[in-house]
Amino acid sequence: MSAKLGDRIRIGDTYTENNIFCAPLAGYTDFAFRKLCYSFGAGLCFTEMVSAKGLLYENEATERLLLRFDGEKDTAAQLFGSDPKILRAACESEALKEYRTVDLNMGCPVPKVFKNGEGSALLLNFPLAEKIISECKKSGKNVTVKFRIGLEKGKTFAAEFARLCEGAGADLITVHGRTRDMYYAGEPDYAEIESAKKAVKIPVVANGGIFTREDALRMLDKTGADGVMVARAAMYDPHVFTEILGGGSDWDRADTIRRQIGDMLPVYGEKFTLVQMRKMTVFYIRGMRGCTQYRAKLFACPSLAELENLLKEIFGERV
Repeated sequence: MSAKLGDRIRIGDTYTENNIFCAPLAGYTDFAFRKLCYSFGAGLCFTEMVSAKGLLYENEATERLLLRFDGEKDTAAQLFGSDPKILRAACESEALKEYRTVDLNMGCPVPKVFKNGEGSALLLNFPLAEKIISECKKSGKNVTVKFRIGLEKGKTFAAEFARLCEGAGADLITVHGRTRDMYYAGEPDYAEIESAKKAVKIPVVANGGIFTREDALRMLDKTGADGVMVARAAMYDPHVFTEILGGGSDWDRADTIRRQIGDMLPVYGEKFTLVQMRKMTVFYIRGMRGCTQYRAKLFACPSLAELENLLKEIFGERV
């Protein structure tokens, strides 16, 4: 029976709220952004990509990526690394005690990650990838794996790698339907995702090119996947989860920005919050009248007080 948008997915001993996930996005999916995505209907969110070595050495900046909001329950922590023992130790660390599910990054295409033998470089070393998954599973966590269909166009192996993940103990896999050399551009390969789905019994989530409800429906129809993962679309419009679930497209952008600022400020302080929210506001006003002229004003905004005044200007409120 084909999955429907809104279906729940079992990951080990837990169930997600629905099958529309928010991808791990470096520099974006902090606790405040995840809180927004959950409020708009995301079934599961992931932390930013976290270095297993950084956790092992108790790096403060790394541990900060794992901050949670009050009441946050089922978020998955995404780890990257290439040493099975270090990754297992990270899974068992105090920093991850509140996380029931760990996601292993085997798809990041960024050169500095790839050159370290991490991310999508693990697709070059099946035995090592298998060892990493099996070691992390020994931690007692639910383990998921996110990977790409291959490294180059014409040389794909999604089904083979999916079987490896399942055999090593993975509870769920997310298949990004692009090769490493495609980065984030181009049509996802539906056939490769479908081949991965047919190769395993564990749940398969499809990732790549999902910006609308129609995109999500097409992905499920073409691949038979159990769910979909939204990435860049969530950065531009965290309300996209409501839309994919069949809700309306209207959302209060000004209120959303203020909610995010309110959550971030007590934790991160004004400097970081300002830098982050100037960037996020540029995303959120895309497509609005005058968004180009406001972009320059936003990036020049010197304080949160001035940002608030600018929000009133942008959204037609009294200053």
